[in-house]
Amino acid sequence: MRELLRTNDMVRLSWLQALLNDAGIDSVVLDHYTSLVEGNIGAIPRRLMVSDRDHSRARAVIAQSEGG
Repeated sequence: MRELLRTNDMVRLSWLQALLNDAGIDSVVLDHYTSLVEGNIGAIPRRLMVSDRDHSRARAVIAQSEGG
């Protein structure tokens, strides 16, 4: 698995997971529970992970959706 991005923005994270799912790319969020334990200070961002083989395509899907 490779890290696609880190964020504390749960709305963006959810949107990106839905976007990747629509493109047929499985993703996993790591550090979700660790982030919850530390509270709302935002010190531990959640990591969006995809398989090694899907990483390049996932980056392209996200870049296209963000206009870049």
